[in-house]
Amino acid sequence: MNRLRLRKKAEMGDKMEQNILKEIYDISTSLYAEMCSDKEKDHGKLFEYMTELGRTMADADRASFWKWDRHKHELWTTSATGVDRIVIPDNTGLVGKALKEGRVVVTNDPYSDPDFNKAVDMKTGYRTKSVLVMPVADINGVFIGAFQIINKNGDNGFDEVEDVRKLSMAALVCGLATESESFFEESHHDKLTKLKNRMGFYNDFSRKYTKVIDEKRELSLFICDIDKFKRVNDTYGHNAGDDVLAFVASILEASCSEKEAVYRWGGEEFIMMMPDTNLREAVEKAETIRKRIMDSTINADGNEISVTMSFGCRLFDEKLSIEDNISKADEHLYTAKESGRNCVIY
Repeated sequence: MNRLRLRKKAEMGDKMEQNILKEIYDISTSLYAEMCSDKEKDHGKLFEYMTELGRTMADADRASFWKWDRHKHELWTTSATGVDRIVIPDNTGLVGKALKEGRVVVTNDPYSDPDFNKAVDMKTGYRTKSVLVMPVADINGVFIGAFQIINKNGDNGFDEVEDVRKLSMAALVCGLATESESFFEESHHDKLTKLKNRMGFYNDFSRKYTKVIDEKRELSLFICDIDKFKRVNDTYGHNAGDDVLAFVASILEASCSEKEAVYRWGGEEFIMMMPDTNLREAVEKAETIRKRIMDSTINADGNEISVTMSFGCRLFDEKLSIEDNISKADEHLYTAKESGRNCVIY
């Protein structure tokens, strides 16, 4: 009788392992297909797959991968099984503790742990019984995020050695993906203004604006630059010039609707792309920005500076290349300069 019971228990264990293995293979197959697809890549989807993989391998109820934004001192989920996106200060919670101390944190009695944040449970009604947080580092050993799994299935709670071993592959891939994503974002952004740069522009054009053109929707753009910017640098220094550029960039970015985007084209030049916008509307927007810049006083490296901007607007012509369209807008900008600056030409 005991042998029969043991055999059935072993068979149940084997079946459970087979089911988990099947889940792992299914997730891995979906992830591989996603990576090999030529469609627009969704990094969030990758993290979703890897989070689900980690949850399955560690046999937990929920999982989430957290990114660490050191500049904003925030932790936020890029993927979470069973919960919405959450943003928390980086000095709070078990995730914050794991990153601060640079070690795995395990608790099988979270409500007695002073570092456990009960707010989410109180809001959702979910009851957390066990938590494992595994900090994730880049190739230089700098922590950039953390993998968290919640509520080990069964009654034993998490085992720091065994469950970390099971989770390590998913955590490693998430770390590599996060680092790759960071490199990609950095290469497409200007460090000074935080706007997307020329590389970011061409990437967006192929993904977003080509679709607008193919769907025969209107697409307007303008190119603009700061009048006599060299004089700012020569008179007040390059630090002041950087402050002026950052200020102008913030005004341009704040003027964008959800569909629109502005890019630092180079030097003191910027381009704004405006889908579903006709030329008259683009000119009105440029004129509003021009007046706002003209009426502003900029605190630039301790100096009070005022600048103006010139604009060249154009409705995108699908018969011309993107370079030719920008060149045409640039001709209008040149006319604005020749017309006394601080104006909008189209």
